Amino acid sequence: MSDENTSAPSTTPAPARWRRALSGVGRILDALQTGVKRTVLVLAIGGMTAGIIMGVQMSRPPALQDQTVLVLDLQGVLREQASDGARQSLLAQAQGEAPQKLRLRDVLAALDHAQRDPKIRAVMLKLDDFGGTGLSSLREVAAALERFKASGKPVTAWGYDWDQRAYYLAARANEVWLHPMGSVLVEGYGRQRNYYKDALDKWGVQANVIRVGKYKNAGEPYFTNGPSKETLESEAHVYEAIWALYRRGVEKARKLPDGAIQQAIDSLPASLVAVGGSPAAWALQQKWVDALKTHDEMRKAMMDAGAVDEEKKTFRQVSLQQYLKQLPRRAADAPVAIVVAEGEIGDGQAPAGRVGGDSTSALIRKAREDEKVKALVLRVNSPGGSAFASEQIRRELELTRAAGKPVVVSMGDVAASGGYWIAMAADEVIAEPATITGSIGVFGILPTAQGLMDKAGVRTGGYRTTWLVGAYDFRRDLDPRFAQLVQSSIGHIYTDFTTKAAAARSTTREAIDAVAQGRIWTGEQARGHGLIDRTGTLADAIKAARERAKLAEDAAVRYVEKSPSPLSAVLERFGVAEATAHQWVALAQALGLVKEAAAPGMPMGAAAAAAAAWLPATGLAPDLWWLNDVVQARQPFAAVVHCFCGSER
Repeated sequence: MSDENTSAPSTTPAPARWRRALSGVGRILDALQTGVKRTVLVLAIGGMTAGIIMGVQMSRPPALQDQTVLVLDLQGVLREQASDGARQSLLAQAQGEAPQKLRLRDVLAALDHAQRDPKIRAVMLKLDDFGGTGLSSLREVAAALERFKASGKPVTAWGYDWDQRAYYLAARANEVWLHPMGSVLVEGYGRQRNYYKDALDKWGVQANVIRVGKYKNAGEPYFTNGPSKETLESEAHVYEAIWALYRRGVEKARKLPDGAIQQAIDSLPASLVAVGGSPAAWALQQKWVDALKTHDEMRKAMMDAGAVDEEKKTFRQVSLQQYLKQLPRRAADAPVAIVVAEGEIGDGQAPAGRVGGDSTSALIRKAREDEKVKALVLRVNSPGGSAFASEQIRRELELTRAAGKPVVVSMGDVAASGGYWIAMAADEVIAEPATITGSIGVFGILPTAQGLMDKAGVRTGGYRTTWLVGAYDFRRDLDPRFAQLVQSSIGHIYTDFTTKAAAARSTTREAIDAVAQGRIWTGEQARGHGLIDRTGTLADAIKAARERAKLAEDAAVRYVEKSPSPLSAVLERFGVAEATAHQWVALAQALGLVKEAAAPGMPMGAAAAAAAAWLPATGLAPDLWWLNDVVQARQPFAAVVHCFCGSER
């Protein structure tokens, strides 16, 4: 019998068999690919989980040992709220400032907790990289340092380069040590603004500023070549008052006779020459500091006074950021809510560090609709901005009061113009003596550039069914009828502003008008004119809110605010320095200062690079950003309640 195969022959064509074979191979490859994908996914998830676990472990607060020194190395500008916006980052970098992450509330909380913490022996102040803040915030920190000292624990300050804002805090220390090659620079208060009339005339641009209030000088730099007598009068009254508060504070802290700070400044330069030109020796002679010590001498003195970190060969210490992790979290259901209104007021949404008509109103509404919130504190640190957005916020506070929840306003460094407007619906307004407030006035600006168009040989024209079509056109001179229309509108808003202020302060509109007209005041001066209820700190405002809501004197407090955006976190992680430079080049090019530009990632020409460095260095940053906003059709005829003012030097 034959051994040949007796199975039936295949009738499937060869191409089909090949297709089935290849299909089988494909399924195998798909399975393998899926397996690889799953493996990669599992590994990725595992890696992320491990990273999260490690991050949590690394973020756990270190166990403090006895005799630990809390080191307050304050870097950057001290703010009410960390900024969370690309534009804020750009402006901060352009002005040579660090990202805004140093918060007043954190410094105060750390100091108040440390005074009761048995592990904390002392506080060390390092202020060489301190970007400063307004005098009101400085006074808040100074008061916290005094409370810490009252607990029996010492404060030491050491550094090599202090401006007057850093020195205001350093002066609070029990021991003030300066490096032998260091310096303390106390100058006083004042400012020098840029005035653009001649430059705009050369470019063929007219500012067309329309205002109500003879002291309302926010638009002044665009239509004059120097400060008006009203501006000088108003600023002199405020700056002299703030300077007096500064001098008295330092002289009291250093136990110096009245007038000692002014006398020391007036003695220059002769008194510096007398000590051989050494700023450190001069500061020691004036009793502004207690001793001159190098870094190693400071470290040895701190080790001798406390405990030694054997591993790091220095005194035992903890940083502010690490110590903040030791503090208990704020209760999520605290009955006192704080909403921060910091920065310029604009329409719509705004990131943290700025005030948005919609976004800030939403935060107030959120607090009002939360049944666990019994009282609201609005912390204001704003020079104002959009009148419409300011009214949105004021209305939300009015509704909060109508809902039976007390509203207390706490004014920080600045609460002027729109910053004052939003405070007009409070049960009580409390300002720090050094707060800059008032500036009750309105202005509008309608820049036109027909002269520039003429120089370029460009003409405009076209059919219009009414005179209002294109009545405001940046390319043509301002139509007088449109100017009258805007003047009338701004006058109406000023009347509304002063009427609301009169109702809020229980007085007449005429009485408010007499102290309004766009004039700024310190908090102490404003109290004398009836624009606020009393002077005090944020803590005083919180206490008042508790009392008005009939809460316990230790009722918990929480902040109601937006979380930082994911995009902002990514930008911060990777930096925006290059973007900053190109933003400045674009602005310089728009203004005709340079003709060349480069796309991000491409090398800049010499003129463009110079503009990127020169523009921020001249102090043009806020003025040109603001004017650029107006030109970019952001309702150029909208009324503005803004004060270009501040207590920072």
